Amino acid sequence: MAEDKYNLKNPAVKRILQEVKELQSNPSDDFMSLPLEENIFEWQFAIRGPRDSEFEGGIYHGRIQLPAEYPFKPPSFMLLTPNGRFETQTKICLSISNHHPEHWQPSWSVRTALVALIAFMPTSPNGALGSLDYTKEERRTLAVKSRESPPKYGNPERQKLIDEIHEYMLSKTSSVPQHSPSQSSEEHPTETKTEAEAEANQQDSVTVGAGYPGIPNPTLNERVVEEPPVAAAKAYPYPVATRLVREIPGEGPSNQPLRRPEMRVQRSVVDDRLFTWAAVGLTIAILVLLFKKFIKSSGHGAVFMDGS
Repeated sequence: MAEDKYNLKNPAVKRILQEVKELQSNPSDDFMSLPLEENIFEWQFAIRGPRDSEFEGGIYHGRIQLPAEYPFKPPSFMLLTPNGRFETQTKICLSISNHHPEHWQPSWSVRTALVALIAFMPTSPNGALGSLDYTKEERRTLAVKSRESPPKYGNPERQKLIDEIHEYMLSKTSSVPQHSPSQSSEEHPTETKTEAEAEANQQDSVTVGAGYPGIPNPTLNERVVEEPPVAAAKAYPYPVATRLVREIPGEGPSNQPLRRPEMRVQRSVVDDRLFTWAAVGLTIAILVLLFKKFIKSSGHGAVFMDGS
């Protein structure tokens, strides 16, 4: 890689080169991604279709464009292999992409994004930009075709890298499972949106995978969600329900916690009445003393005494 042409003190260049070394030292069977020899800000990648899905066995190529401000700004993603989930040669709309920079976190990396992309494959598109909603049979057919040859894209340098990545993924990816239409209809007599919605809800608890070295791995519930994002934070917080349960006694008759508050209320009313009468009496006594003092100071007290 032509590292001499780049400023190694540049934060983006330094970060990208570190990620390249990390990916090479810890390769994955689920994906492969490398930058171009002459432009480390442009990457080619291929992901393996997630297991137990209609994408299983497929090899899906794509392109990543890192911004000059990386990792403080998100990259853009584009798939090149027809897959039935995302449009090809169109920047897909995910919260890990440049469509939503407000969701991006600098702790995420190329590895993190690719693992998240794999997790998004079997989820419902929800009308997001660059998404498709093909049937499972159509997606299985595209998965078989994706193994036959890599896509043609760009100049010879890009194509050479794409071919190398494709050969690597073929060696790591098993063939597409055979599913006849009759078997599919027996296993899944009725397909509804609830199946896709259940998968979309499960993605919030899926760990995205190893991220940038030395930085904690984010999870999909850290806003790595496909648009439109689900505002899970707005749901009613369960700690409140926990506190309500703790206030209910675990033993004894159910009427006991009701009687005790009533007794406290009655006692408090009696105490308030006594305090009120005491305050009234004290006020009258003070007024009498003040009145006597006023009479003595004005001389009316002497007249009354002489008159008597």
